[in-house]
Amino acid sequence: MATRLVQINMKARDDAALGGFWAKALDWGISSEGPGVTNLEPEGFVYPDPVAVCIDLVVSAEPKTVKNRVHVDLATTSAEHQAEVVARLKGLGATLADVGQGDVPWTVMADPEGNEFCVLDSLYEETGPIASVVVDCADPRLMARFWGEATDWTVHKVTDHSAVLRSAQGVGPYLQFLRTPDVKTVWNRVHLDVRPYPGDDLEGEAARLRSLGATDADLGGGTVPWTVLADPEGNEFCLLTPA
Repeated sequence: MATRLVQINMKARDDAALGGFWAKALDWGISSEGPGVTNLEPEGFVYPDPVAVCIDLVVSAEPKTVKNRVHVDLATTSAEHQAEVVARLKGLGATLADVGQGDVPWTVMADPEGNEFCVLDSLYEETGPIASVVVDCADPRLMARFWGEATDWTVHKVTDHSAVLRSAQGVGPYLQFLRTPDVKTVWNRVHLDVRPYPGDDLEGEAARLRSLGATDADLGGGTVPWTVLADPEGNEFCLLTPA
């Protein structure tokens, strides 16, 4: 049994408007599975597929109060391309952001609702527009152990400062756990969604994840068909039904 990262769940005051921004930013298609939910994925994409980690925007009235612990890094091919992408994103409503990054080669920005993201200055190998999904953490080695066993993604690098995973098929974005001194104080407005494979048992997979160090979490969603868990550092994630 195993799971794989299939999407990012992002809370939004206005899911349709924010979804419109990200659809244009990524050049992805946009749809909705119901009121208050906007779904983004590449045009012609057959879900789920490791070539892309999709984005679901879900309406929430709760305000954003702290820096998100999960963000995306956007890929570019050169410093010139980076400048072009930054200018285009500003035209769509993004702004420059300061999260204490200092003098770095990437550009830190925020979407129209203040969600931080980075525009890199170099090409990641065939990742698509999202180069990596980045999660702040205290212990990258702990995160690599948990997520490397929780999913069938391959651990590419582990140090005291970061851990990097990618789909075993060698396609799509990377998943990076980056050491930060920031302490988690509120539930994550942006979180990961993982899904078991067809034929796997949802409860059995939930039990396996708990045995690896996951704990049950409550995001106030009431009765839902998925299981809400938290990784060993308290980062919430959803275990979706097998597909």
